[in-house]
Amino acid sequence: MLEKLKENVCEANLELVSKGVVIYTWGNVSGLDRESGLVVIKPSGLDYAVMRPEDMVVVDVNTAKVVEGKWKPSSDLKTHLEIYRSFPEIGGITHTHSVFAVSFAQAGIDVPALGTTHADYFYGEIPCTRSLTKEEVETDYEANTGKVVVETMRQIKSDPKLVPGILVRNHGPFAFGKDAKQSVYHAVVMEEVCKMAIFTKMLNPQAQMPQYIMDKHFMRKHGANAYYGQKSE
Repeated sequence: MLEKLKENVCEANLELVSKGVVIYTWGNVSGLDRESGLVVIKPSGLDYAVMRPEDMVVVDVNTAKVVEGKWKPSSDLKTHLEIYRSFPEIGGITHTHSVFAVSFAQAGIDVPALGTTHADYFYGEIPCTRSLTKEEVETDYEANTGKVVVETMRQIKSDPKLVPGILVRNHGPFAFGKDAKQSVYHAVVMEEVCKMAIFTKMLNPQAQMPQYIMDKHFMRKHGANAYYGQKSE
């Protein structure tokens, strides 16, 4: 199971490159095996071009101790761990510095739900956290980044299954999923949704979407009576 998880997390990281949402060594993906309590995450600063499954780093979700791996884990490890510990439904996390999502994060603005593309994946606005305080940055920056994510999601009662992503103000997006692959999918969708939102607001600053359209599109894919796509055999 652990070897398979390393393969899946490596593939998920490489997909960020193929989908054009990361350049150089920006961004990271992790996956969590809840049964063992082990997190597999990308190494810090390792070039995607040479990355292999055996390069992935295995960490204990509770202690943050490295249990396997020849490299240092991503510098965002503590952020991932804070989120995993707080939301048991999350099994994969993706962080990028993709241009349009980061633009919203730097502006400190929630991503408005303006159309059906957004509604197919995010049930409502994609929230943006507050800025970290000077003390939070200087004490335990990465852990406090995770804590401000958790704080924001709990304040607005955001369900990661309904809104599988968030923006950290002045920083960038974090996307969630049941596993690493799904978190990457949501990160890519979030970037496209942010791009559409920026262009839409440029054309019409008053643009909005009625709630009934939001309800229809999200529920037809994710609701109890969802009918989008093909049924599994």
